[in-house]
Amino acid sequence: MSDRFILAIDQGTTSTRAFIFDDQGQVVSWVQKPLDCLYPQDGWVEQDAKAISDDVMQVVKKAIKGYEGKISGIGITNQRETTIAWRRSDGQPLYNAIVWQDRRTADFCEKLKSQGIEDTIKHKTGLVLDPYFSATKMRWILDNCSEAQRALNNNDLLFGTVDSYVIWKLTEGQSHVTDVTNASRTQLFNIRTGQWDDELLGIFDIPPQSLPDVLPNTADFGRVSILGLEDVLILGVAGDQQAALIGQGCLEDGQVKSTYGTGCFMMMNTGERFVASDGGLLTTVAYKTNDVMRYALEGAIFNAGTVVQWLRDQLGLFDNAQETGAIAKNLEDNGGVYFVPALTGLGAPYWAPHARGTLVGLQRSTHKDHIIRAGLEAQAYQTQALLELMVKDTAAPIKAFRVDGGMVANDWLCQFMADICQIEVLRPDMSEATIWGAAWLAGLQAGLYKMQPNDYCKRQEIFEPSMADKLRDTYLKDWAKAVQKCLYEE
Repeated sequence: MSDRFILAIDQGTTSTRAFIFDDQGQVVSWVQKPLDCLYPQDGWVEQDAKAISDDVMQVVKKAIKGYEGKISGIGITNQRETTIAWRRSDGQPLYNAIVWQDRRTADFCEKLKSQGIEDTIKHKTGLVLDPYFSATKMRWILDNCSEAQRALNNNDLLFGTVDSYVIWKLTEGQSHVTDVTNASRTQLFNIRTGQWDDELLGIFDIPPQSLPDVLPNTADFGRVSILGLEDVLILGVAGDQQAALIGQGCLEDGQVKSTYGTGCFMMMNTGERFVASDGGLLTTVAYKTNDVMRYALEGAIFNAGTVVQWLRDQLGLFDNAQETGAIAKNLEDNGGVYFVPALTGLGAPYWAPHARGTLVGLQRSTHKDHIIRAGLEAQAYQTQALLELMVKDTAAPIKAFRVDGGMVANDWLCQFMADICQIEVLRPDMSEATIWGAAWLAGLQAGLYKMQPNDYCKRQEIFEPSMADKLRDTYLKDWAKAVQKCLYEE
């Protein structure tokens, strides 16, 4: 029986969770608390920053309450790009957290594009100019929040992504730090040099003294002595998608994972190569350990699990997400219905922040089940587009990809993805790849974990393609038409 454990925190878009893992990578305790989003205007997405930190404290306290054993370290993973400003003096947030899905800075991004600086930004950060990333969110806060400007004038302003704010609160204001993966999503961090970039800071006019120090994914991020913890170090931190890449064991060049949570994020490990995409994918930091920076290609789909949630909560088409697989399976086909789920714009490869959801192919025989299936099918079509781009950018074939996230509990969806993508879809039994990745990083740094992350998984299910080529080609052709209608409407 193990007497050493890892506490892992996952602060996500829709919930905050705390898990305790033993020395065999098995979950022995966990707590989850839902988190609401706020929608003040069309295209705006916010969260209560204080609620984020309060929820972290609550789930950690509950997870370790009455628990016997030594916590050897803490791992943290988080929703990326979401931006928080707070006062150094008292830790109070100065504005709501602006969530990664927020599109309020779309016009500002277009203005920057007109200045001809997009190539410079992409060369240094691997990212396209889009409201998705943190820099324009920081600029918006400075331009629109008088409290933030006042704090800046008093040298009292701190900026950070969610990981930085959580670490600040857990360490009682002793550590203002982030890791390379979260820093790489701000659009202020040069992923070639591994540093905040003076030119980028100047473009967005962001004060460097307000930004956190950047550390590798395994490091001493700070000491926690609250909530019943006594001098426990935070030893591993990674943004959620990089944490999932690690948790899935995609540590070799060419390995691919795709996470289906609030959004869908596909990532390919490209090793020490910075691969610039010609097709709309992002180049980003995969992770940094032992002073070696590894890179990844990433495709971002902004709405995945939110599509199911929207169909359930806004349209009332079903009561439980678990019903959707059986609903889709019971249909002979999709009835010619396609749903482009641009509920908060389109990500890769289109990067169309003003695009909005489009439902096409409706006819007299259409019923709600066709719309439900269309919402699921959309994830496979978008995944296929990302895989195709990854193959083109790297000139390397992909034989299989690993999936995780809440949506992939749906067998029908996994099979449909295998059919549309025409490659094997691997679903490991470690369904919590994101938080496991954070735990593994901390356990690695603590000396608790010796094996690779996927060596702790017991088995994996394999979904092999079986759809006829003609049917697949028809689906993809009609999907492409639906996307064009969505983009045209923009």
